[in-house]
Amino acid sequence: MTAATTAETAQAPPQGHPQRWLILAVIMLAQLTVLLDNTVLNVAIPSLTDELGASTADIQWMINAYSLVQSGLLLTAGSAADRYGRRKMLAAGLVLFGAGSLCAAFAQSSTQLIAARAGMGIGGALLMTTTLAVVVQIFDDTERVKAIGIWSTTSSLGFAAGPLLGGFMLDHFWWGSIFLINIPVALIGLAAVVKLVPESKNPQGDRPDLLGALLSTIGMASVVYAIISGPEHGWTSAQMLVAAAVGVLVLGAFVLWELHIPYPMLDMHFFRNQRFIGAVAGAILVAFGLSGSLFLLTQHLQFVLGYEPLEAGLRLAPLAVTVVALNLTAVGAKLHAKLGTPVTIAAGMSMLAGGLAVIALLGGDDYNGMLAGLVIMGAGIALAMPAMANAIMSAIPPEKAGVGAGINGTLAEFGNGLGVAVLGAVLNARFAALIPVAAASLPAALASAESAGERTRIMDAFSSGLETSQLVGAVAVLLGGLLAAELLRRAVGAPPRH
Repeated sequence: MTAATTAETAQAPPQGHPQRWLILAVIMLAQLTVLLDNTVLNVAIPSLTDELGASTADIQWMINAYSLVQSGLLLTAGSAADRYGRRKMLAAGLVLFGAGSLCAAFAQSSTQLIAARAGMGIGGALLMTTTLAVVVQIFDDTERVKAIGIWSTTSSLGFAAGPLLGGFMLDHFWWGSIFLINIPVALIGLAAVVKLVPESKNPQGDRPDLLGALLSTIGMASVVYAIISGPEHGWTSAQMLVAAAVGVLVLGAFVLWELHIPYPMLDMHFFRNQRFIGAVAGAILVAFGLSGSLFLLTQHLQFVLGYEPLEAGLRLAPLAVTVVALNLTAVGAKLHAKLGTPVTIAAGMSMLAGGLAVIALLGGDDYNGMLAGLVIMGAGIALAMPAMANAIMSAIPPEKAGVGAGINGTLAEFGNGLGVAVLGAVLNARFAALIPVAAASLPAALASAESAGERTRIMDAFSSGLETSQLVGAVAVLLGGLLAAELLRRAVGAPPRH
């Protein structure tokens, strides 16, 4: 059997691949390690400051190097997976991610850890794009929404379990252990991928778009860096404005280049499809609300309510448990089949916004209010996220599944960065307005407090800022979700244009 025949066979099995559910389990394991490392480092910040002598800037680069490299390479990684084979890229991603984790675990300086995290980001980009692309390949239309729903539970598990796992490891081992646990998972995943996952690639074998890959990587990395540096250096600082300008100009050049070549890495005609545009808007806003709220809640649980890292992680777990329960029982898939994509997304985004509002109004000083909000958010995410991922992937030809997954991952990364930046900026502005101190963060402000009363005022100001930022996030998610649903509703029945 020729390689082309093998690829075509793997791409469109009549009733799905016979081992598709086992393969899905392998894929979820591989992806979980990538997603854990988006949040696991947050709880290790005090340890890194003490043991590596890391400055605030060092800490920010340790966290951001991973997401910056990963988000910059997602489109390129997806295109490479389509061209060279999705199983090959999945295996390569596991190898690179495992090697980067090993280097990070034994880093002796901040610079070494930042470099290792960047290497992990390369592997993470390959894994993020190939996992969803393989899911689309091995499941037929009747099971795809359910499979994507189960796949998407990994995202929620990663966000919620990162602080939980990190807190547990730090309670028992040294800080490097949070990276060392990736090694056995990567090895198990690599063996399973080689044995179980079928190879699939674009049978047309388009020529590689090297300039497009370079432009998209530079452009996306610059935009994400601008979002990351905005809260730290100011939204009108030269550093942020230059990065944003470079990102916009380079991405503009990328669009022009893709429109004028016969073998584009990203077919810009996708953006003529209202179904695609609606799903894109929704995907950004789900990530915006989820990552922004978790970023703030992790600080609130530790700094204001006084929980240790492990305790804080445990108290965020109900969100992930809700998502997992609803998706593993196929509740989301059943409702999607009954209600259709637009209504499902509108309902899910409304619940996500409602959960943010509940946390803002009831969760400031009482964990019970926060718990109710987390459960409502989890239900909304379980409905909206799989429906939007399916809408994005169904609007893209199967042979471009890797690029489709790259778009989905890029949107999630962009939404993550935007959520942290915007909601963080709202919190900081409110905090600074209420507490006119020179300190740039809550820990620094608390450290400079001269009395218990002043500490109380500082924490009250932080809680007020948290409430304001969550309400802003709720309004943005609700309005954006309704807009996305309306675009999708208009697109129903209309033939897709590629």
